[in-house]
Amino acid sequence: MALISFGKKPVRTCGKLPALGSQAPNFCLVDGNLGDKTLDNWARKVKILNIVPSFDTPVCATAIKRFNEEVENEPMLVVLSISCDLPFAQGRFCHTEGIRNIIPLSQMRDRSFGKDYGVEIIDSPMAGLLSRAVVVLDRENRVVYTQQVADIGTPPDYPAALEAARKALEK
Repeated sequence: MALISFGKKPVRTCGKLPALGSQAPNFCLVDGNLGDKTLDNWARKVKILNIVPSFDTPVCATAIKRFNEEVENEPMLVVLSISCDLPFAQGRFCHTEGIRNIIPLSQMRDRSFGKDYGVEIIDSPMAGLLSRAVVVLDRENRVVYTQQVADIGTPPDYPAALEAARKALEK
């Protein structure tokens, strides 16, 4: 379990992020067309999993916009922004903000993603949502970078995540 914070108050997650070098747990998340998506949908691509509590918060919105800009010219790099938001809300956000380079995914049907990746918040008023984290997977879905953001109200380390993703692209 990871101990993080939200507004200087302690918050616990259900576990820890997958270990560096480990095979990423597969998942089944829901896209904007209510279709099921797994890691196989992005086979042979490097993946940044941008895990957020909700698209509808300022820090999450900023992270999505930043990753959207950073990967605009990276066809073999995909950013999957994952939350508990409904796909309709995610789609509305992306449409309103002009987000075209990330793929929004929802944990609405199968809550195992949060548990398998150790990011489900288990206490506080945020219980049931996902913590803010970034996991980068290489082309074979091995974990090459992780960051469990220590305070939910702060952004992830974009340069470090992007550097890890770009290094994985070179291999």
